[in-house]
Amino acid sequence: MKNIIWSVMLFISLCAYTHAQNSVLNIKVLNETNQEPLVGASVYIQDIEKGSITGLDGLAIINDIPKGNYSIKISFLGFTSFERNVEIPYAEELIVYLKENGESLEEVFLESNRSTRTIKRIPTRIEVIGGEELSEKNAMNATNISMVLRESTGIQMQQTSLSSGNSNIRIQGLDGRYTQLLRDGFPLYSGFSSGLSILHIPPLDLKQFEIIKGSSSTLYGGGAIAGLVNLISKTPEEEPDLDIMLTQTHALGTTLNTFFSKRNNKFGITLYGSGHYQKEYDPEDDGFSNLPRTKSISINPKLFYYPSDKTTFWFGVNGTYDDRIGGDVNGIENDDNNLYTEENVSKRVSTQTVYTTEIDSLRSINIKNSFAYFNRDLIVPDINFSGTQINSFTEIAYKKDGQRTDWIFGANLYTIDFDEDSSSLERDQNDVTAGLFINNIYDFSENWILETGFRADYADGWGFFPLPKVSLLFKSDNSFSSRIGGGLGYKIPDIFTEEAELINFNNVLAIDDTRIDAERSYGVNLDFNYETYLNDEIDFSINQLFYVTAIQDGLLLSDTGTGFFEYENANDNIVSKGAETNIKFSYKDFRWFLNYAFIDTQLNYLDGNPQKPLTARHNAGSVFMYENEKWRIGFETYYTGKQLLSNGSETTDYVLMGLLGMRNFNWGTIFVNFENFTDRRQSRFSTLVLPPANDPTFAEIYAPTDGFILSAGIILKPFGQKEHH
Repeated sequence: MKNIIWSVMLFISLCAYTHAQNSVLNIKVLNETNQEPLVGASVYIQDIEKGSITGLDGLAIINDIPKGNYSIKISFLGFTSFERNVEIPYAEELIVYLKENGESLEEVFLESNRSTRTIKRIPTRIEVIGGEELSEKNAMNATNISMVLRESTGIQMQQTSLSSGNSNIRIQGLDGRYTQLLRDGFPLYSGFSSGLSILHIPPLDLKQFEIIKGSSSTLYGGGAIAGLVNLISKTPEEEPDLDIMLTQTHALGTTLNTFFSKRNNKFGITLYGSGHYQKEYDPEDDGFSNLPRTKSISINPKLFYYPSDKTTFWFGVNGTYDDRIGGDVNGIENDDNNLYTEENVSKRVSTQTVYTTEIDSLRSINIKNSFAYFNRDLIVPDINFSGTQINSFTEIAYKKDGQRTDWIFGANLYTIDFDEDSSSLERDQNDVTAGLFINNIYDFSENWILETGFRADYADGWGFFPLPKVSLLFKSDNSFSSRIGGGLGYKIPDIFTEEAELINFNNVLAIDDTRIDAERSYGVNLDFNYETYLNDEIDFSINQLFYVTAIQDGLLLSDTGTGFFEYENANDNIVSKGAETNIKFSYKDFRWFLNYAFIDTQLNYLDGNPQKPLTARHNAGSVFMYENEKWRIGFETYYTGKQLLSNGSETTDYVLMGLLGMRNFNWGTIFVNFENFTDRRQSRFSTLVLPPANDPTFAEIYAPTDGFILSAGIILKPFGQKEHH
């Protein structure tokens, strides 16, 4: 018995001695820039597989570390990782300062809010699509930007015509005409020129997309009732850049895109060119095309001049010719006018001029101007709708940046002149809008930033539009932030709505400004953003958005009962409310994106406040990516919930899947994309075209019409690959 007691006591003594030889390490992790604690930073010792996460005070504690010398790694999302050897026991508290890196989304500079701040210091909620994601979407669809927008949370690309493939951008369930589409801050795609605009913009020469959801007319004037999408072009750098991209689909579509840029001390140039041919494509063999025969060419040269380090001047020209014909396949192939076909021939030419100069280190002036010409001929049996629209836009803005407050003052003049060719309906329209705007961003502290703005627009014939906005940003640390904001919007009525497009503008009467009011909106959104490391190698981020937008005096197209259609204002609001969730996991070379959107768009002017047709309440997506210096492989899954049709019936829900593979070499990239490889298309659920064939009726489009598309291509980079991030 005595021996057993002595053995137990010896064992306890040995355990206590061993524990005494182990030590506790206290590590405090701070932001090098402002010395603030970093909450959620990962501290890890690989040799003994022990680690900890910093708390609210930036402190991480690792217990029971055996005596010895260890390499300790400290990492935090958006910061450069830090490694150091530490001899244990370490008696003092170890303090580590992490440096922010420039590759984080937080360091992206934005243009849509006219500020020189990075995204983490802007109260207005702005979503950014750029870099690698834009490169992936370019490989999936090299002909236009529809793929980039379609797979963004809360955005729907609504196809309005089976024959032409025309689509509109729906943000949070609201019609495409409520989304303002900009190119480098220029409103080039409004009114008549919004028709087919999405199909005319390839993505190869774009640096990033900036998306603001909700009423945003304070920033760029009328049109941004649901939000705005600003397409930011690439600018030249000292290192030359040349991309030559050739894409071929199994549906007999061929696209060639080229982009070149180069800058020296005084001058720079970017040159983009694109050519696309698509043969008519009928995957279900019903005699009607699901993809129209298309011949398209675009060119966009820009010249940059840098007279000094403080001044930049650039001038660009954009030209597009697009001819697409869809409908009865025999009618297309044999040019038979007795069979139903729809042909759209459009020509687009625009110029952009920008002059920017710094008065001193804090003050600058920006002057910009654009002219845009757009002509479109729409030809269907017994109907020919054609016209020309000329837009002009001029703006001058003065900007002053301070230590805690930034100011922007500006004025602009915007004109639209639409002239219809030979019609007795007198639908020509001329709109002139002048505006003044002011915007301020004020830093109350490192944690609280307030943005306020006000625009006053006067539209000839429509009146005065006061447009205030306010946004507030709270940052508790580098892991958590929240934004709340709201503003007003408006839109000048015109005949170019989705409803009119569906009937080819046939017998649609002109806008009568004596009995129709401009559409107005107000909206509020609130979001929460959190990011952290779950352990040494897995980082996690989540963004949760809640929103509501209401439209007053919505424009409706009604049947007069005499064979004509006229516009009127809705007698109650259109209200869109919902939520969006975006989650991201990253582990070494793997990334996993999850998203969900709940969209509740109610038409309060109808009995029972029904859900807006062709708007799914539930949408979800999953994107799994593997990426390193050589390979980029992605697998996508998207779910679209049930939708209501105009007649009140309910559609089926469906799931789309896609697979992308890209292989990088020093000389370029080869890629293959299996889009919608499960071949989900609307014709599998319901009939798309109803007889008779010479005068068909087309069903509302709620699902993809083209089905599975296999594409493959090559991107040649004679100057080599840019540095991989």
